[in-house]
Amino acid sequence: MAKTTGSIPFNGTPEQENKLNKIMKAHSDDKGALMPVLQEAQEIYGYLPIEVQTMIARGLNIPLEEVYGVVTFYSQFSLYPKGEYKISVCLGTACYVKGAGDVFDKFARILNIKSGECTTDGRYSLDACRCIGACGLAPVLTVNDEVFGKVTVDDVDKILAKFSK
Repeated sequence: MAKTTGSIPFNGTPEQENKLNKIMKAHSDDKGALMPVLQEAQEIYGYLPIEVQTMIARGLNIPLEEVYGVVTFYSQFSLYPKGEYKISVCLGTACYVKGAGDVFDKFARILNIKSGECTTDGRYSLDACRCIGACGLAPVLTVNDEVFGKVTVDDVDKILAKFSK
């Protein structure tokens, strides 16, 4: 299974597919099976590419369009894999008015990806989030579990350099 999702190849394993099939079988009698199956599938694969959505549609005997509609409606689901370094820039009000939008745009420009995407080498993913509860440090971003506060556009290169080793 080495299909392409955007520019990122999908490399699901037979073990992952077996886990997904067991989950779908466990939920086969549940009317509201789609949400828990999608949540568990994302735990298994890390994201929900069309290949996984197709397996779920077949396994639950529901239209692929319905699966895709749910995946794209809820922000908890991702169509793209996450990178080794998950960059999340807060675009909540306090951060945004202090320049977080420009910081986010610089990350997107340097990494050549949009929100929710992952670089082709799998190293970085970029997401926008709403308020992480550190408004006093605005603008704020995280890289994995590390928090960076009072970030400026000029800090972006230094932050990326820290994780490029």
